[in-house]
Amino acid sequence: MTVRRSAAALATTAVLLGVAAPMAVAAPSPSPSADLPAGLYGTTDPTYDGVWRQSLAFLAQKIEYVTPSTQAVDWLVGQQCDSGAFTSYRDASKPCDASTVMDTNATAIAVQALVEINQRREDANNGADWLKSVQNEDGGWGYNPGSPSDANSTSIVIGALARTGVPVNELTTKNGSTPYTALQSLAIACGKKDGGAFAYQPGKKGELTANTDATAASVLGLMGKGIASGTSNAVKDPSCTKGDDLSPEQSAQNGASFLADTLKKQPYLEQAPMPGAEDSAPQPDYGNTADAVVALAASGHTDKTEASVAWLEKNATGWAKQGGPAATGQLILAAHATGADARSFGGVDLVKQLNSMGPAPAATALPSPTPTGPQPSSGTDSDDSGLSLGWLIGIGLLAGTGIGFLLSMRRKKQQP
Repeated sequence: MTVRRSAAALATTAVLLGVAAPMAVAAPSPSPSADLPAGLYGTTDPTYDGVWRQSLAFLAQKIEYVTPSTQAVDWLVGQQCDSGAFTSYRDASKPCDASTVMDTNATAIAVQALVEINQRREDANNGADWLKSVQNEDGGWGYNPGSPSDANSTSIVIGALARTGVPVNELTTKNGSTPYTALQSLAIACGKKDGGAFAYQPGKKGELTANTDATAASVLGLMGKGIASGTSNAVKDPSCTKGDDLSPEQSAQNGASFLADTLKKQPYLEQAPMPGAEDSAPQPDYGNTADAVVALAASGHTDKTEASVAWLEKNATGWAKQGGPAATGQLILAAHATGADARSFGGVDLVKQLNSMGPAPAATALPSPTPTGPQPSSGTDSDDSGLSLGWLIGIGLLAGTGIGFLLSMRRKKQQP
C-alpha cells in the first residue's frame, strides 16, 4: 500500500481476510490514551490516521452539505503545531518540539478540509506556508520533510496549495523544478509497458514501476485539484500522448488513459496479499478503486467509471462501514464525483453512516447535491463564520442535525 493507506486500513483488511494485522512501523506520534479524544471521528486508535480520517470526513460531509460540529473542527485545529504543520496524531496537551515528526500528508489534507468547510482559514494558510517551506529541490514532497519526493505526497500537497490560492506552477526551486516537474518525472512514457501510468517513487536503479494508487493521485495533482473533486466537463476518450515536453494536463490525461484501460479489464483494482494471508491471490482494493473513480471523473471521463461505481455499490459498503470514517468518506467522494446518490449507495446511506461516526453535525441538508448542480464554495475567502453561501442555501433545506488516495502506514505497493 502507498502513502494513502493507514494502519487502521491494514487492520480492517486483516479482519476481512482473517489474518493478523502487521505491526505498524516508524510510529511518528505517541499512542493515545484508552479514551478517545472528544471531537474525533472513528473508534479505532488514531495514532496513525487521526488527522487524515477527520479531514476526509469533513471533505465528504461538505460536498453533501453537512456542517461538522465546532467540537470536531476544534479537535482538528488542535492537532496543528505552531509552525503550521500537522502530525498524523499527537497529544495536543503537549507542545510540538524537535522530536515531533511532521507529516506532509496530514498537513495537506487538513488544509484542504479547513478550506472546504470555510472555517479557520488562517490556520489553513499557516499549514500551506509550512508546506511551501519544506518543498524538495526536485519540486516535490516526501511523506516527511526532507524525505524523497513521492507521487502521492506531492499530489496531495499540490491540491492543498491550489485550494489556498497558491499558484502551484510558480513554486520553482533553485534548479527550476516545479511540483509538476516532480510528478512528470514519475510518469512512464507512452509506448512503453504500462505507458501513461505513474510510479510511486523511482526504484533503486531509477526504474519506474506502474502504481495505480500513485497514478490516481497524480491525475488529480497534475490537474491542480484536491481530493474532493467533482466531475469535469466531458472530454474525448483518454489517450496516451507521446513526447518529452508534455503539459501537466497532457500527463494527467495519460494517467487517466492508463486507469481507464486498467478498469476496462475488470471494474476494480487489486492490492497485493498481506503478509501471512492464507490466500496468496491479489485482493480487491476498494479504496484505490474509489480513488481511481474520482480521478477519472475529475479528468472528464465519468463514462469510464460506470462499471466500477456499480461494483463499489455492490461490494464496498461493508468495507466502508468496517473501515470507519475515512473509508466511508472515500465512497462518498466517489459517489459524488460520478453523480451516484451517496444517501442510497448500494442500499446504504453513506452520509448518515459517516455522520454517526463522530460528533453530531451542526447541520445537515437534503436533497443530496449532484456534481452538475450547485457546488460548495471553494472557501478561498477568509471567513470564520463557517458557512459559505452554498451552505446557507443548503441549510435553507434543513432536514435535521446529525459522516493510495487512508494513511500513515508507509508500505509502498508496486503493482500494475
